[in-house]
Amino acid sequence: MYANFHPMIYLIDYVMGMIMWTLIGRVAMNIFQREDSSFFFMKVFVKLTDPFLTMFRFITPSFIIKPLVPLYVAWFFYMFRFYLMPYLMGYSVMGMLSFPLESEIASQIYQIFGKK
Repeated sequence: MYANFHPMIYLIDYVMGMIMWTLIGRVAMNIFQREDSSFFFMKVFVKLTDPFLTMFRFITPSFIIKPLVPLYVAWFFYMFRFYLMPYLMGYSVMGMLSFPLESEIASQIYQIFGKK
């Protein structure tokens, strides 16, 4: 499916993709739960994403409301993955499925539901 690139490129993209989607999941979960909720999944989302929010705190504008800060940080991961990763992987065109993580998930969904 992909050319033979160093596995580290895929690992970096997969990790960054999981971080990005976890940050987005925290925002989505925050619609239904408070950040200090005792709900297990909310605790996990907060615990996993707080280090990234702290890391990006110095470039996060103060006018962004607190529940949307994870979405702002996820945007940085998206931009890195959208512009830098395709360049590193040798893609000549950046498109929806140029992300290896999402492409792999999409191909599994297509196999499950019989799409080719």
